[in-house]
Amino acid sequence: MSQVAYQVMWNRLISVVEEQAQALVRTAFSTSVREAGDLSAGVYNADGQMLAQAVTGTPGHVNAMADAVGHFIRRIGHQNMVQGDVYITNDPWEGTGHKHDITVVTPSFHNGQLIGFFACTAHVTDVGGRGFGADANDVHEEGLYIPIMKFAAAGEVDQTLLAIIRGNVREPDQLVGDIYALATCNEIGHRRLIEMIEEFDLPDLTGISDFILTNSRKATLDKINALTPGTAQGHMRIDGYSNPIDLHVRVTIEKDRIISDWAGTSGLDKKGINVPLVYTKAYACYALKCAIAPEIPNNAASLAPFEITAPKDSIVNAVHPAPVALRHIIGHMVPDTVYDALDKLLPGVVPAEGAGCLCNFQVSLRPRTDAPAPSDAVRAEVLTFNSGGSGARPTLDGMSATAFPSGVMTMPVEATEQVGPVIIWRKELRPDSGGAGQYRGGLGQFMEVGAREGHEFDIQAMFDRVDHPALGRRGGQPGAATIIARDDGTPMQGKGKQFVPHGTRVCMAFPGGAGYGAPADRDMDLVKRDLALGYITPDTAKQHYGLNQVDIDAVLTRAKQGEAV
Repeated sequence: MSQVAYQVMWNRLISVVEEQAQALVRTAFSTSVREAGDLSAGVYNADGQMLAQAVTGTPGHVNAMADAVGHFIRRIGHQNMVQGDVYITNDPWEGTGHKHDITVVTPSFHNGQLIGFFACTAHVTDVGGRGFGADANDVHEEGLYIPIMKFAAAGEVDQTLLAIIRGNVREPDQLVGDIYALATCNEIGHRRLIEMIEEFDLPDLTGISDFILTNSRKATLDKINALTPGTAQGHMRIDGYSNPIDLHVRVTIEKDRIISDWAGTSGLDKKGINVPLVYTKAYACYALKCAIAPEIPNNAASLAPFEITAPKDSIVNAVHPAPVALRHIIGHMVPDTVYDALDKLLPGVVPAEGAGCLCNFQVSLRPRTDAPAPSDAVRAEVLTFNSGGSGARPTLDGMSATAFPSGVMTMPVEATEQVGPVIIWRKELRPDSGGAGQYRGGLGQFMEVGAREGHEFDIQAMFDRVDHPALGRRGGQPGAATIIARDDGTPMQGKGKQFVPHGTRVCMAFPGGAGYGAPADRDMDLVKRDLALGYITPDTAKQHYGLNQVDIDAVLTRAKQGEAV
């Protein structure tokens, strides 16, 4: 087979898994999948090595899922796999880090021979237990556990498993629908793979697998070996649950590899913000690949030269039975911590700190209990994904209300409100939240949420950056901190389940990204543009950037008249 033919097939495989992912988006029940794209999809060879991933999806899922298929092979065994099988788990340590992610793996057979696997993961709204939040004391409280097992054996779905799942979750139709969507998207990937194999007259995936893995490894090593060897330390302090968390990393560039060692990082937390090593590895690898080899497709070989180590029972290497439901809160801070070290090795490459973790919250709605509720009041679980600002880049402003590093989308208000009796009263960009700098940090958001008449609710807050906002690089200023309170001014906690009475709203201000470079070096035309667009206020234009009052008045007057600044 020619090199050109193999390259065509490689591109074809990437298209196949992207179609697989889009099928999941179209058929999933959970808004976290349909609207936010919190999923991943990939194709693997018969040994469980990832060959290609979908463009749609999150690095935390797909990079963690890179290791997951190996666990399925080990637990089930090649000899016990037959055509029509579908496997499932939500094991945090053999899946993607917490029980709210369902991973489904399907073996792919051609002419009776096992040639590979398709796998996909999706975040689901509820798996029972305490619900999606940080309040659990160990993983057993965090919901139903599904060990690696067969969801379908030779085409026959395990109805006993489905009955157990239905009996243990708050949204059974939604969860079961998501599982079927996961299985279906794998089947679509399998069909497209067989079409490719027959078109190119391949007996199996051995040839294309060797081509992908060999070339990806060589390309990645070439990138690493072009760097100057060295070692640097990175650090970030974040809120944690009750006490601050310190993340420490030592990044070392060597021949043929880059090592990220997390020794010195805080130990396990008592609450569910701990991170299994597979998830830490996923985001540390992602950070390094983005900075060093972004154009090389993600697969087992392109990830292999990035080695991640962390002490057992540190918060970034939590072992069973540590609570891990909100592992993303710490895990999403991993890339910016890596970048603090990498900035010392590769100056002028990485961005300033951003909001980091997603600004998610889940509301558990029910009929009011302080007075008679209307007859149409219902119970519902509504999860919404939101983002703060990303950090400014060495030559560009940060992105507003954009999820870095997770890459998921912010959910539209309309999609959120149609799944339960929740009302989003306000959702808009937050002026002045982006840190000042030669390049400004991205803006966070304001949100205000309440329930329809006749309902009360609990809110599961999943926020950070309340006490420790994003820090700038190279003279850039910090982004704005997170704020959460009731509309009557009562302050609320950044994490944990909190009751909200009937008629009360929750007001949230999500954090901004930090600035890059000294504010005095910012192009004054960009300052005027930001002022005209409402990204900054006159006070910020004057205090941080030195814009005089005459120019401020002129900019605001022209903006009010609809003229270009």
